[in-house]
Amino acid sequence: MAPSAMNQRNTWIRSLSDAQPVPYWLDDPGRPRPEPALTTAETCDLLVVGGGYSGLWTALIAKERDPQRDVVLVEGREAGWAASGRNGGFCAASLTHGLPNGLARWPDEIHKLQELGARNLDSIEAAVARYSLDCDFERTGEIDVATEPYQAAELRDWHEETARRGLAGDVEFLDTEAVREQVNSPTFQAGLWDRRGVAMLHPAKLAWGLKRACVELGVRVYEHTPALTLKPYGAGMAVRTPYGRVRARQVALGTNIFPNLVRRVRSYTVPVYDYALMTEPLSAERLASIGWKNRQGLGDSANQFHYFRLSANRILWGGYDAIYPYGGRVRAEYDDRPETYAKLAGHFFACFPQLEGVRFTHAWGGAIDTCSRFSAFFGTAHQRKVAYAAGYTGLGVGATRFGAEVMLDLLSGERTERTELEMVRKKPLPFPPEPFAWTGIALTKWSLARADAQGGRRNLWLRTMDRLGLGFDS
Repeated sequence: MAPSAMNQRNTWIRSLSDAQPVPYWLDDPGRPRPEPALTTAETCDLLVVGGGYSGLWTALIAKERDPQRDVVLVEGREAGWAASGRNGGFCAASLTHGLPNGLARWPDEIHKLQELGARNLDSIEAAVARYSLDCDFERTGEIDVATEPYQAAELRDWHEETARRGLAGDVEFLDTEAVREQVNSPTFQAGLWDRRGVAMLHPAKLAWGLKRACVELGVRVYEHTPALTLKPYGAGMAVRTPYGRVRARQVALGTNIFPNLVRRVRSYTVPVYDYALMTEPLSAERLASIGWKNRQGLGDSANQFHYFRLSANRILWGGYDAIYPYGGRVRAEYDDRPETYAKLAGHFFACFPQLEGVRFTHAWGGAIDTCSRFSAFFGTAHQRKVAYAAGYTGLGVGATRFGAEVMLDLLSGERTERTELEMVRKKPLPFPPEPFAWTGIALTKWSLARADAQGGRRNLWLRTMDRLGLGFDS
């Protein structure tokens, strides 16, 4: 490495010297106290397992549908501590991990999926207002940016295709001048601005606000209460916890990447570790140097992509690496990865060279529940007394509310516009056992990196995965 490049790398690494290895969103003096653990035997109509978005929305909507329904929620740690408190805070309308993925997999129902996704995001915005959820909700939209000429051409072609299909909505194509007028980076060559389909929010505050709303509606919430076993009991189900048990007529499982209590579901997801940085507060002069007055969320168009956004006067910068641990284990030590932080810091200053000298205050990671079709799947067990949803693959901030509606529909046994969807009725292909899962994922990651370096050209492996409807993504 040349001396100038070495000096630049050292500067990037020094920007991390004060970074705390904790999620910025959870490092908040206003963090609520946890609810007590369950230490007795409980009975209820509906038991919700999991205190992230999936479980919290399920408990809340269950009470909205029937205020008399007796609902209990158990959470193994604290509400929002896992993926719900560690993500980038992009709340997207898409239920399918983006329109390209949805169109490829469910072309016959993509218009309905887009409509349901838009309604779902509207419902989240309405709930934020109705329950006074102090979560910094900003419906600013998102810009997909091109940083290579081939990506700019692909964005323009995609915009024209979606317009022909009547799927463009409020999406606007931005050329180089227009995209840099929105956010000033010398790397940006084009963009697609989805003006209404994405909101920015504070992810941990959303989880904490949902927990408060659940409690106010009468949901009995127990934290530091992991669910250990799930078994039939009479006409219902029984869940054992470390110090107690819950007997419920029905159970909704919102545990996502953590081992599902329905064992056969476990092979459908693998943990992918994603990492992010948060800058120190930026001065008015530094903020002015990058523009960004409309505060959109941003994501680049590479296979190994970055997502970035403003939070007040800081920049969150994450993505790129997607780390799958051999065996699919979820462990606390995987939440911290200094080599990825160094890589992300270098990418940040390449995107915004005018911010040289800015330091990062927080660096963290967490596991994403990834499935082979990139978007959530659903199902029931134990004669429809148990429902589950999982596999959101990094786009669960908004889609988990839709998943909660689906779980409650399935438990009710009613046919709805949601349960009639092919997306809901069919499952993705499961991941193979080790060592095949690790080998396949490693080969896919290598192939994606090569595609990024070779003008987007996908090799035989990726083309085969495309034909089989398989994938790996962060």
